Amino acid sequence: MKKSKRAKKISQIVGEEKKLNTLEAIELLKKCPKLKFDESIEMSLKLGVDPKKSDQQVRGTVSLPHGSGKKLKVLVFAKANKVEEALDAGADYAGADEYVEKIKGGWLDFNAVIATPDMMREVGKLGKILGPRSLMPTPKSGTVTQDVAKAVKEIKAGKVEFKVDKNASINTIVGKLSFESKKLLENFETLMAAITKAKPSSSRGIYIRNLVLSSTMGPGIVIDLQSLNIT
Repeated sequence: MKKSKRAKKISQIVGEEKKLNTLEAIELLKKCPKLKFDESIEMSLKLGVDPKKSDQQVRGTVSLPHGSGKKLKVLVFAKANKVEEALDAGADYAGADEYVEKIKGGWLDFNAVIATPDMMREVGKLGKILGPRSLMPTPKSGTVTQDVAKAVKEIKAGKVEFKVDKNASINTIVGKLSFESKKLLENFETLMAAITKAKPSSSRGIYIRNLVLSSTMGPGIVIDLQSLNIT
C-alpha cells in the first residue's frame, strides 16, 4: 500500500528509534506533521496481572495537574435540589427517570456519568449500555456520591479514570498535543504514580510489562521502562 506524504514524513522522523524516555517520546510526537485538529496524547500499558481474577483488578481515578484538554459532557442522575446543584457546578445534563428513558432509547450524548446513591437502582438497569462504555458510575471512582457538585467540578477540571481491560491493558489520555512538553510530562508522571499505587498485592513479578505513548493519528513510541525506575 502506498504511503501518504504524512506517513512518509512520520517514518522519516521516527525512523528506527529505539526505546525512549518519556520526554524524548513526547518531543518526537510533537515533531510529527500536524493535523487540522488538536490530537490527544495517549498512553497504553500492558500489565502483569490476570484481570480474570477479582483480586487483580486495577482501577482508579486521578486528577491531572494540567487537565486532559478534553471537553467532557457530564450527565448527573439526581433528584430535587441535587439537580440544581449539579447544573450550577457545570453539569451538562441532570435529572432522573427522563434520562434513564432517553438512554434506553439510544441517547448517548455524554462522556461521564455521576449518580446520587438513591438513583443507583434505576441507573443499574442501564448496565448493559453504560458498562461496556466504561460509563457506569461507581463509589470507588467517586461517581456515586451525594456531593454531586464536587464530582462534577473534578471531572471538568481533568479527573480521569483508568481501568484494566480483559487483555490486562490500560489505555488513557495524557493530554493534548498542543500542551507544553513539561505539562504533558507532569500529567504522565501523575498517571504513572496512580497506576503504580493501584498495583494489586496479589500481583507477582513485573507489574508494568510494556508502555507506549502515541498521538491520535500518529505513531506509537515504546517507552524505556528502565528510565521510569519502576517494576
